[in-house]
Amino acid sequence: MELGRDTLAELEPDVRSYINELEQSNHALELQYEILEEEHRLLLLKRFARSSEQESSDQSQLFDETEDTSDAPTGIEEKITVGEHTKKKPGRKPIDPRHPRHEIVHDLSDEEKQCACGHELVRIGEEPTEKIQVIPEQIWIERHIRVKYACHHCEGSGDEDHPAVRIAPVPRTILPRSIATAGLIAFILINKFVDHLPYYRQEKRFARIGIDISRQDMSNWTIAVGRILQPLIERFRTMIRGGPFVQIDETPVQVMNEPGRKNTSKSYMWLARGGPETPVTLYHYSRTRSAEYSRELMSGFEGYLQTDGYRVYRLLESEEPGLMRVGCFAHVRRKFHEAAQASKKSGAAHEGTKYISAIYRIERDLRSQELDADEFVRRRRELVEPEIQRFHAWLVKKQSSVVPSTLLGKALHYALSEWDALQRYLDQAYITPDNNDAENAIRPFVLGRKNWLFSGSPRGADASCTIYSLIETAKQNGLDPFAYLNYILDRAPRIDNDAGCNVPH
Repeated sequence: MELGRDTLAELEPDVRSYINELEQSNHALELQYEILEEEHRLLLLKRFARSSEQESSDQSQLFDETEDTSDAPTGIEEKITVGEHTKKKPGRKPIDPRHPRHEIVHDLSDEEKQCACGHELVRIGEEPTEKIQVIPEQIWIERHIRVKYACHHCEGSGDEDHPAVRIAPVPRTILPRSIATAGLIAFILINKFVDHLPYYRQEKRFARIGIDISRQDMSNWTIAVGRILQPLIERFRTMIRGGPFVQIDETPVQVMNEPGRKNTSKSYMWLARGGPETPVTLYHYSRTRSAEYSRELMSGFEGYLQTDGYRVYRLLESEEPGLMRVGCFAHVRRKFHEAAQASKKSGAAHEGTKYISAIYRIERDLRSQELDADEFVRRRRELVEPEIQRFHAWLVKKQSSVVPSTLLGKALHYALSEWDALQRYLDQAYITPDNNDAENAIRPFVLGRKNWLFSGSPRGADASCTIYSLIETAKQNGLDPFAYLNYILDRAPRIDNDAGCNVPH
């Protein structure tokens, strides 16, 4: 049965509406597929590709022909200056002169010192060659002998003022009634928290040199030392809260035997890094990623707090009137870098990284000059603010044409939502454009986590925070971590409570 023209005319709006709905549905599905494809590609890159975010200086091949990037501001020009080439002399670096030298002289025999002409050869010099020799770990036993005295005449009354036998007092040690010395504990802690050597591997190493120290002993010593040194950690916390500049970061950690939680639950390790007047690093274990710890640490803080864009840190800014949050350009760049890696149309994402690279280039050049703080801030504002304004204009313009749910759209939204905080690093010379110092301080924990996988208990996690805090603070101040730990563990038992540090004896 054929439909009449009138009927077809009546159906035409419905047909067109149906076709439009199909086209919209198809477009939405194509967009959803593109987003899922980006996410899948990004997961593969994170799993198998290099983690470095460096990019080739020749980025002309990175722009997709179908993507229009002509509307990007032209304020950034890539200028590559190749300096004069200097060929390095081949050979290894000289060995550190601080290491002791043991000279072995190789001389000619008396017969070889006779010249063919009959005269004796004269020494005219020498030619040294240095080789590195190794002595494996050497362990010796401190045998403490306490001498006893008695009086043969009266033999003492036996009371407290007139004892029958007098003996030298027991020297104070970090762990009384233990075989562990400050040096041994420091050695174990450096192996675990600097060189990422789990206790069971250390147990085997000790066994090879004839020493029986179980992994349980090492774990118990670490927990005990962590508890004893808490007054020092509290001092660190007070110093950080005193300002004027703090960086905070956090990373997941798995802790076993947490009350009321499964062993598969995710906990967090927080890190706060003070500076420049308070050069200390503080680790803190928390069962959640909530604002509880950061709120407690930053209570009453007045100064600059540099973080990523996590909502907890934004909440702190609204709660603490004296706190000014500073953003992190490295996190912004990372999001553009991920979009460039995962998207087929990577041109705009690479353009975003170029703006940030220009800001970093200016920062690097200024820090290479010897400028006082005021002059540095003035020059930085003069050179960076135009680049930042161009970057902001590009972000706003690009956001209007990019789907928000794509990786590029998320990168644009993150940068704009953090914009006020990102610019605050311009205020002070001691603030850098990113939170990388905090990330570098928490990296040893992340590397160690790959070896020991989890903490055995909340007490162990707390003790790890104490040791990591001491080690990273030593690094931050240019100190040798082993020497620093050895000094603290040796000195702490001899500090009286009335001397200002409540360290248990």
